[in-house]
Amino acid sequence: MTPRTEQQPQMSVEEFEELERHAPETVRLEFIRGKVQVKRVTDGNHDQIIAWLQRLCMHHRPELWLYGERGMKVERYRKGRARPDGVLAPFGFPTGHGDWSEASGVLMAVEVTSHDSDTHQRDRVEKPDGYAAAGIPVYLLIDRDDGSVTVFTEPEDGRYRQQVNRPFGATVKLPDPVNIALDTELLKELAD
Repeated sequence: MTPRTEQQPQMSVEEFEELERHAPETVRLEFIRGKVQVKRVTDGNHDQIIAWLQRLCMHHRPELWLYGERGMKVERYRKGRARPDGVLAPFGFPTGHGDWSEASGVLMAVEVTSHDSDTHQRDRVEKPDGYAAAGIPVYLLIDRDDGSVTVFTEPEDGRYRQQVNRPFGATVKLPDPVNIALDTELLKELAD
């Protein structure tokens, strides 16, 4: 006799969006690979890293803006929903989009790791695949756990074909269409 396995019912995107609308402000929800995930609320160093990156982007590319926590439709067939720590896009990008934006027009998605148990799976495995599947040209991962910056590029078939990892302190080149060089020395101080 073959053992019977129970399958969990899949949540629809519409059900997730309704759940997310009613979540308390202290919780950030995402819907990746058909699963609801809770994203930890940021700390001060996390917020300072995003502010540092925003300042650099404004200095080098004033026509762009780093939108924080922008709801994005990601993954194949637009079934995933994520709230990147930042998305770099032309100023005015989210106008008229409602809670969730399509990825077209986004040049880069940014995540800064939080010190929690599911960071590896979420930020290093699932997010790169979701952002690549959405066609976002660059994914920047600022990894406070191992003190490094990883730049994922060349999205193809739901994966980034290129990945460059540099330690905090190195100069990191964000290729076209972003085309910014980051001096990451400050990140050594903000890793905690």
